[in-house]
Amino acid sequence: MRKMSKVNKENNKSVSREIAPDIYYIEVGKGINRSNIFFVRSGSSWVLIDTASANCGRLIRKAAESLFGANIPPALILLTHDHPDHAGSALELARMWNCKVYVHPEELALTTADNLSTLEKYANPLDRRIILPLLRLMPQRTIESMFSRNSLKDVVQAFDPATTVPGLPDWKYIPTPGHSPGHISFFRASDRVLITGDAVVTADINSFLGFLFWSLRINQQRVSGPPWYSTWNKQLAKESVAALATLEPRILASGHGVPMQGEAIAQKLHVFTNRYLVSSGKADKNAK
Repeated sequence: MRKMSKVNKENNKSVSREIAPDIYYIEVGKGINRSNIFFVRSGSSWVLIDTASANCGRLIRKAAESLFGANIPPALILLTHDHPDHAGSALELARMWNCKVYVHPEELALTTADNLSTLEKYANPLDRRIILPLLRLMPQRTIESMFSRNSLKDVVQAFDPATTVPGLPDWKYIPTPGHSPGHISFFRASDRVLITGDAVVTADINSFLGFLFWSLRINQQRVSGPPWYSTWNKQLAKESVAALATLEPRILASGHGVPMQGEAIAQKLHVFTNRYLVSSGKADKNAK
């Protein structure tokens, strides 16, 4: 993997790196809530893909300013999915930049949920075992306030799947449901860059040791499936991994882990896919 050029360095936790022409990424957030976000230049404008966890807006804005200049907001924000470590700062940034947030139509219900029923409908193992039981203990007024405070209803919009990717005409979106109902990935065919969100990640966070190493910021690049504990539908997730493998990417950039580059990436993704499709055990039993 070639050395990635450093673009901005405020501190050791905020280093923007170029992974391909006009594509930069930065890891944002704390502890196990950290995730990667992507800045993609398109013509005279740019687009932000994902927004990390809550309260990361100022750091993301500073990174964007170092790349594109001050007072140059993105054309829009794209979300691969609505989990809090990917959409947590979406509302803050949309208001800050006065721009829209776009999601797949199947993800829209999660971004605008105003009660527990939506969360119950699309619950993953973490939701069923921890989040929902805790929420049900709270007063109804507190729950309503929480949903209202975090809803993206004033800034979010579902894009038309029949059209090109909003703001990125040279890219195409890949439907990759499973980790969430409307999860999407993005692919630039000209140089085979694939941004996968959590449909496929480049850190082994599904094993105890892999998760421990990743938690300690010991980066071990490895193609892995979506985190089982927050995956809504395991079978759909498997089918999505298989769909991504057919693209044979040269650059694999995911929501967690250091991006992987090189002609060998396609083969590694195929090998993982074959293993993942026949996988069984605890992860399968715990994911719907």
